[in-house]
Formats: sequence, structure tokens, C-alpha cells
Amino acid sequence: MLYRAYQAQTQLFEPAKTMARTSLAWMDAWRQATPFPWIDAFAAGFELIARAELTHKRPEYGIEQVTVGNSLAQVTEEPALTLPFGTLLHFKKDISAKQPKVLVVAPLSGHFATLLRNTVRTMLPEHDVYITDWHNARDVGLEEGGFGFDDFVDYLIRFLEEMGPSSHVVAVCQPCVQALVAVAAMAKADNPACPRSMTLMAGPVDTRINPTKVNELALDHPIEWFERNLIATVPSDYEGAGRRVYPGFMQLTAFMSMNLDRHMRTHRDLYGHLAKGETAEADRIKTFYDEYFAVMDMPAEFYLETVQWVFQEARLPKGELTFKGEPVDMGSIRKTALLTVEGERDDICALGQTAAAHDLCTGLKPHKKMHYMQPGVGHYGVFSGRRWENQVYPTVRSMILASH
Repeated sequence: MLYRAYQAQTQLFEPAKTMARTSLAWMDAWRQATPFPWIDAFAAGFELIARAELTHKRPEYGIEQVTVGNSLAQVTEEPALTLPFGTLLHFKKDISAKQPKVLVVAPLSGHFATLLRNTVRTMLPEHDVYITDWHNARDVGLEEGGFGFDDFVDYLIRFLEEMGPSSHVVAVCQPCVQALVAVAAMAKADNPACPRSMTLMAGPVDTRINPTKVNELALDHPIEWFERNLIATVPSDYEGAGRRVYPGFMQLTAFMSMNLDRHMRTHRDLYGHLAKGETAEADRIKTFYDEYFAVMDMPAEFYLETVQWVFQEARLPKGELTFKGEPVDMGSIRKTALLTVEGERDDICALGQTAAAHDLCTGLKPHKKMHYMQPGVGHYGVFSGRRWENQVYPTVRSMILASH
């Protein structure tokens, strides 16, 4: 019913968007010949209406070349391993020099892994970068089975094995917990592909510390409420028909409602920039929301297990988490260096939640542990933007180089 209601609402609004697009094209031609200010104001309004939609296809990474040393290197996206729910995507550069291999672990959430485009672009000049390019669950057929918490961890292990020994992991946000579990399982099994370092950035390792609105929302209702109210069945229109999912449009609605005033203010700013012809300022806002409004569905089992095990029950910090039926032994991590990164103003994963990993990794000696707190940034500023590029990234790079 959730999906059908969403589709019906989308179709109901489509005539208005079509009218806005048609009017915008007409007014673009008109204002070139008749430069009246009121035309720009009306055109700006029509553009806002035309842009009021969600997309469900992965945007492009758009990283075609980077500067390596003093030379320009071409970048090619190559699938290194493709599995039903995700692809190990390699950003291959046309250089002969060996660089540290890094797996960027993207969240499996309501947004595509392209949300980490800036993270990847910043690391590419000095690293051989791979990313977990998760698939939209509504496009995965039922014959592929389910995908839960343990499956996510298993995918990370398989991806690291495909990359081979001497790799490094950089996990962003939600999958910091799964990355810890994967490294612990690989260390316990003496897996030769166990990474040399893992960087955990703004992740919910222990959500009992400084709870945020996100954490409080998870605790406000029993897990049965989430299953009953937030899980939908993919309609017959899609390849994953019949699959139970947490729809991306639901997660986007939840995130936007947390900061509704800010989003409304930003769109008012966008209207002003468009009406005044301030193209550069308008394009920056449009670029962000083009990515933000590209949504994907999560497998229901992964979403529900993450809410219950990570946010409600805090199983990992309590020592109660299992992987494939076996207790997770965090003390088995003895060789993989650990860096945790947090943002001072993070309202999704608050200060202390990621740093909690240090207390869990009891087998690591002090010289293999490091924590970095970036002043003045919120959640996204930890892994995207100028402070990520100029202040956070150098610390991540130093950890990788010291552990390689």
C-alpha cells in the first residue's frame, strides 16, 4: 500500500510538473527577447516545480580524470566483482605506479553510493580506490534471496578477498559496525586479505553515547512498529516485484523532516538565485539536491536488523553481536590499525559513538589506534567538502601510509 500510494501521488503531480517544464521552456525563449525581471521570477518558480521529483536510478560518479603527481590520469570505472545486491567498483587509473588499495564502504541506505563521490575523488590521486556500489533492492529479483546484516558483512569480506592482501578499509557512517565485524571475522580466521588499516568515519558503533534524534527515533517504537509501518512490498512494475523493502522515499522523508526548516530555507535561496540570474550559486544547490533526491530501496531484513541490533539493542558494544551464529570477537583484531573520525557538530552520529570502537578493539596496541575530531563540521562535513579535503583526509592518508 505504501508503494502504491507513493506512485499514485507521483502520477497525480505529474501534470503540474509537465506544465512547469513546458512553461519554463517557453519563458526561457521569451526572456531572451524581453528582459523583464518578472519573467525571471516566474521562470524560477516554474523551475522549482519542475525539479520537485525523486529519481530511482544511480547518478553518475562523473570522475573521468585526476591529477597524479604532475600528470593527468584517466579514470575508468570497472566492476571488479558483481553480486546480486552490490558491485565492487574499481576506479582504475591509467598509471603503472603501485598505490595502496582502499575499499570505501558506502552506506546501504536511501541514497546511492555516489553520495561519496567527493570522498572517492579526494582519495584517488594517491590511492587505488574501490567502492561498495550497492544496488537498488527493488531491482533485485526474489530468486536472489534475502539480504541481511550478515550478508552485508559477507559481501565486505568477499570484496576484500577480491582486492587481495595489503588493502585498507574506509567505512563511512552506517557500515562502520559491519566493517568492524568483517575485520574481526577475517582476523579470527587468519584471512590473508584482512586489511592493514580501517578508518571508521562518523559511524554508529555505540549509539548509547550522546543519543541523537536518529537514535531516539529508533528507541521510540518496538521493532514490530518499524516492520508494520515502514516496510513495503515492491509492486509488479519492477524486477524485484514481491520483495519487502524499506523504500528510499520513506527514508528521504524522515531525513528531511529532521531538518525541514533548513531544506525550506535552501529552496528559498535557490529561488532567489534563479530569479536574480546567479547561476553558479543556483547550480551548487541544484547539484546537491539532484544527488539527494536520487533514492534507492533497502532490503527489509537488512534495515530491520540494523535498527534492532545496532540502534535499539547496541549488540556490538555489549558483546552480544553474532556473525553467522558465532559471537563476534573484537579482541581478535591485532594487526589492523584503527582510525576513528568524528565531526564536532554531527547530529546523526554524535561525538563518542564512533570513538567507542577503540574500547572494543582490546587486542590492538596503543600505537595502532588513533582518533581524530574535526571541529566545526556536521555529519556530511566529515567525508565531503573543503574540511574533509584539507583537514580530515590528510589524517586518513597518514594512517594508510603508516600501515601500508
